[in-house]
Amino acid sequence: MKTVTLTVNGKKTKHELDPKEPLLYVLREEFKLSGAKYGCGLHQCGACVVLVDNQAEPTCMNACESFEGKNIETIEHLSQNNKLHAVQKAFFEAQAAQCGYCLNGMLISAVALLRNNPQPNKSQIKDALQQVICRCGTHPRFIKAVENAISQK
Repeated sequence: MKTVTLTVNGKKTKHELDPKEPLLYVLREEFKLSGAKYGCGLHQCGACVVLVDNQAEPTCMNACESFEGKNIETIEHLSQNNKLHAVQKAFFEAQAAQCGYCLNGMLISAVALLRNNPQPNKSQIKDALQQVICRCGTHPRFIKAVENAISQK
């Protein structure tokens, strides 16, 4: 066990943890944040993605200690003051999600894209979302939702 200091959703906290424990488990168990999901456990599906210094990063295999000194933001932090984030609102309006399992990864990936590139083209949107597997096949709706979020800004 080791003291691991993490900044999650704007709050810096210290935890006695196995430093090699994947961040996903720490978020779910220590922080009680369930937005990021366990999917494949191999960094291939995108269900476990969170924002790390404004980049979409998988968390199912990466040791929690590797996130020390970084700003971690989960889907739970996107809405503020009971108001949906613009991307969440656009996803809702486009009825982009079907089963919802990939929704965390899609939203986080879209937010990361728009924070780093406020006016992406369709190809850039597709590239940003391709790291997340949607077995329901609703990628076209996710792409449209991101386009709608851009036009609402």
